[in-house]
Amino acid sequence: MKSRMTNRIRVALADDHPLFREGVARTLVADPDFDIVGEGANADEAVQLATDLLPDIIMLDISMPGSGIEAARKIARVCPVVKIIMLTVSEHDDDVTSAFQTGARGYILKGIGGEELINIVRAVHHGESYVSPDLAARLLTAMKDADRSGIQRDPLSELTAREEQILKGVARGLSNKEIGRELVLQEKTVKHYMTNILQKLQVRNRVEAALMAKEHLPSG
Repeated sequence: MKSRMTNRIRVALADDHPLFREGVARTLVADPDFDIVGEGANADEAVQLATDLLPDIIMLDISMPGSGIEAARKIARVCPVVKIIMLTVSEHDDDVTSAFQTGARGYILKGIGGEELINIVRAVHHGESYVSPDLAARLLTAMKDADRSGIQRDPLSELTAREEQILKGVARGLSNKEIGRELVLQEKTVKHYMTNILQKLQVRNRVEAALMAKEHLPSG
């Protein structure tokens, strides 16, 4: 019973709308896997929450006073162990790309349902990344534009056959466990491969890797 308590996912929230913040907190704590360990209303308070409490996850509103992007940048620098999720109404391309460039692991639009929110936060805690499907194409376009401005290369040429199989699984939206089941590999082995894949592709997270795979790898 006690170990169950210590295994809960510790979440901090920073949003300048108390009613919305309260709703998110209520949604998460209704699930026994989550604890809300702190709340704030601006960027400075968000950074303070991260440094003082070291939560597993901190959820930030982009448009709160002081800028959620700036808060994410500071948190990623001083508390890299804290996973950052942006929870926002903004669908601007610059906000999406900036969020992931600063180290965010998830980008969630505020119209999301409670059950989906819980599933995404849990997935981010377990090492996944998330961006809503309707924003993923925009992120891909931005990545392609950035590629055009640099030296052209085949980003997947350094992957082994096994790494390519795993990357195709990521592009299909599979978790490490599901990929392992398909390829008869242990989950920790898949995770090790993923570390190599991200380094070889020079991308920050699974979302960017999946988008690159969809662009460059044949399906199937």
